[in-house]
Amino acid sequence: MTPAARTQAAIELLDQIVAAARDGGASADVLLARGLAARRYAGSKDRRAIRALVYAAIRHCGERPDSGRAAMLALARDDAALAASFDGSTYGPAAIGDEPVAPAGIAPDWLMDALRASGIDAAEAAALLARAPLDLRVNTLLADVATVSAAFADAQAVPGLPDALRLPPDTLVETGQPWRDGWVEVQDAGSQLVTLAAGAAPDMRVVDLCAGGGGKTLALAAAMANRGAILASDADRARLSRLAPRAQRAGVSIVETRLLNPGREGEPLTDWADRADIVLIDAPCSGTGTWRRNPEARWRLTPARLARLVETQARLLNVGAALVRPGGALVHIVCSLLDAEGKDQVGAFLAANPGWRAAPLALPGGSPHGSGMRLTPRSSSTDGFFVAKLVRAC
Repeated sequence: MTPAARTQAAIELLDQIVAAARDGGASADVLLARGLAARRYAGSKDRRAIRALVYAAIRHCGERPDSGRAAMLALARDDAALAASFDGSTYGPAAIGDEPVAPAGIAPDWLMDALRASGIDAAEAAALLARAPLDLRVNTLLADVATVSAAFADAQAVPGLPDALRLPPDTLVETGQPWRDGWVEVQDAGSQLVTLAAGAAPDMRVVDLCAGGGGKTLALAAAMANRGAILASDADRARLSRLAPRAQRAGVSIVETRLLNPGREGEPLTDWADRADIVLIDAPCSGTGTWRRNPEARWRLTPARLARLVETQARLLNVGAALVRPGGALVHIVCSLLDAEGKDQVGAFLAANPGWRAAPLALPGGSPHGSGMRLTPRSSSTDGFFVAKLVRAC
């Protein structure tokens, strides 16, 4: 492909991503995979170049652009070679004229205001759009770190996480023997850190209330040495269905899955009332801490959607609290840096439930924030998270 053809392909894919962000459609990585697969004429170098252009444009534009062309023109302002590819050739984009160009930025203005109000300064906000590394959690049920590390030439240790390894972003993991044999799971170091806050141990009874595909469930099972019981539940059937094959690959046998009804999550869980040692809630959230991996997510979020998420989180905290035994713990996790979903959410729960207290956390990363701890890409070299551990009175 010519440089002009690559630019035009990136514009077309960006048009789909912008529309999906506006209308609640598929994610950028899904649309890119589909779009590049459909362009059979594109070689591997072409695909890498197109992908790089698309993500560079997404990261460059804080507000959702009007079109893919407006986003690409924003990049071309500072890149003479890219600007030259707007040459009007047969497979390239039309020449640049007097037309709208998307403004540069980190996030929509209202969201930048919310981040600043939550203590995220300009440098922290900018780091949210840096490229993320690829982190692995070594599955200690089947392997050890030394064995797994030897299988990857560029593996590095992650400070404070003895079961974690960090690889270059483009490392192919899921085609290799360590992944096929269940030795590793791809899991951000921040996700591993906040899961440690649960303090899971062998023979406990644990609920992973919003288990999704089961990344934290499997980490909990490893911490429990595959002894005890884990109930992994979620209201998303498709995501929850991925857990069983992952558990089998990982050698995990203590997990039961249970599908929940959105808005009535507590109804199928009455048999666990007052019985769980730990209830972990990796709650649905804005995902502001995951922009390194999903930068178009900031185009999807609106004040109204954020308000709905905050309401859902509050409801799930109450659902989870009903399952915790006296003396047990409720762990609230969001991959968000907004206080409305983290510090303020926990503060509201504690104010409404005097029989609960926040337990101090001593994680090998992050910093105290409200009644919990916060991790950020800039300060922790992880995705952004807030975690708090709430203990029920005996």
